[in-house]
Amino acid sequence: MGHKFFLVILAFIAACIVIVSGPETSSDPAASPADRAHEDLSRFVYPSLTGIEWKAHFVMPQESLERLFGKDWIYVARFNRIDRRHVYPGMTIKVPKNMTDIRNYSPLPSRYEPAAGYPKYILVNITEQWLAAYEYGILKFSTPAATGIAGHLTPLGLFKIDARDKFHSSSLYKTSKGDAQYPMDYAVRFHIDSAHVSYWIHARDLPGRPASHGCIGVYDEEMQHRVYGMPERPLVNDAARLFNWVDDTGEANNETMAPIADGPIVEIRGNLPTYLPPPIRFD
Repeated sequence: MGHKFFLVILAFIAACIVIVSGPETSSDPAASPADRAHEDLSRFVYPSLTGIEWKAHFVMPQESLERLFGKDWIYVARFNRIDRRHVYPGMTIKVPKNMTDIRNYSPLPSRYEPAAGYPKYILVNITEQWLAAYEYGILKFSTPAATGIAGHLTPLGLFKIDARDKFHSSSLYKTSKGDAQYPMDYAVRFHIDSAHVSYWIHARDLPGRPASHGCIGVYDEEMQHRVYGMPERPLVNDAARLFNWVDDTGEANNETMAPIADGPIVEIRGNLPTYLPPPIRFD
């Protein structure tokens, strides 16, 4: 009995060693087959990545975008539609084989004819998880976006920005810590539905996948630093850039909510990006 018990213990220890050491010795994405948290970003299919060679990288302890890619970290973050706070050990990201392929990466066109007749026009492509700002059809800037999840989809169609609120907050949802209402800094409203639910483009977490309850979120590391204490040095704030571009009257810095009389058109199109199952293995 004692001998058999000893063999069982040895087998258990060996199994534990394999489990612990597996991700270190394997180049395969290591998220679970179910991956309900969608931590394997290499499984998201974006049409614009056709023609760009990349590989899956499993993030190890002590790794961060800065440690992996130095000053090029922002390009990899944009490529993965993710912010620095959401890159953590145990997840898998896409890494380009040639960094020059993504330095000017934007999945949306540099010229968009439907926007040609408008001084300002916002295009949101849900399939690409991306937002672009146009002036008379010419791209001014673009940024990754996090749109609504299944069951809380971002509405499709043509809308118009009608209000702004520099320090808006959600009346329905709290932060992940649960100690405050979810912040929606630099918010611009584009729709109120029949149930009187408002939809905004605003600062939020970008975890590399659809994540909202219908609003459209873009980068704001200042907000994340204020709420979560990281990143230590905020650098990226596309939410503020969009906010000030939408309303360039000089009044956008007012901290109270205010209407916008003739705001930009917002076009939202596409479907949720495809999330592929893991490959079937026979070994």
